[in-house]
Amino acid sequence: MSSPLLSPHELDPLVRQALKEDISYGDVTSETLIPSSTTTRAVIRAKQGVTVAGIPVLQKVFELLNHSVSITVEHGDGETILSGQTIATLEGNTRSILTGERVALNFLQHLSGIATLTKQYCDAVRDYPTKILDTRKTTPGLRTLQKWAVVMGGGTNHRMSLNDGILIKDNHLAILKAHGISLTQACHLARENGPHCVKICVEIEALEEIEPAIQGQVDVLLLDNMTPDVVRKAVTQIKGRALVEASGGITLANIREYAAAGTDYISIGALTHSAPSVDLSLEIL
Repeated sequence: MSSPLLSPHELDPLVRQALKEDISYGDVTSETLIPSSTTTRAVIRAKQGVTVAGIPVLQKVFELLNHSVSITVEHGDGETILSGQTIATLEGNTRSILTGERVALNFLQHLSGIATLTKQYCDAVRDYPTKILDTRKTTPGLRTLQKWAVVMGGGTNHRMSLNDGILIKDNHLAILKAHGISLTQACHLARENGPHCVKICVEIEALEEIEPAIQGQVDVLLLDNMTPDVVRKAVTQIKGRALVEASGGITLANIREYAAAGTDYISIGALTHSAPSVDLSLEIL
């Protein structure tokens, strides 16, 4: 599985910064104890079931540290593997492998954690046409990587940035209302003044807001913090006149209820802001 979100141009500064953070003045332990000419072989192994994400970052770490370290990928991005399986084998300068170990694992564990959680959500709704979306609740500086990991887990990216779509949220509506502008008028303003072909989504918190939004010709209705029963009523009321996205309070325990209610999309901030890192290890052979 691949994604246009990730490019070497974007990876380079991120990995350089991570390496600088960890080895700005060298690896004193390895340089003190390990002869510079020593070579070794190591594997990166999963210690739990994971969906892999981060191979390009692993490769970039050792490309920047030492071109002579070779990496053989056993299981690539987007693959789901079992505990004990090998993700990649590394061969080359021992110091370089030891020096790059933590930075490489930090990226791999974090990104694979996002991919693994995303796949769990996608698997939970596999019987429905609902798409799982991420949000902009990402770690500053890591959005591209984190959203790429969501794709590796089978999810779909929501807006990458504020210019990727018009999303009229509660705070926008509160400000406009204070200036005498209704929800319907706000939607019309977005349609009239927004860029051509950009989708318009409006966040609604109650069923009575559906018709004013529909009158404003929105593309997507974001049902915020509604129960599955209320979402089902909303879908019935909308009758296909707009796409339906549900968000807020959605977990692995209840996501099937939201998908069964007829949603087109379910957006989950936890994919990027709360995914636990998976357990991986680098073992010298």
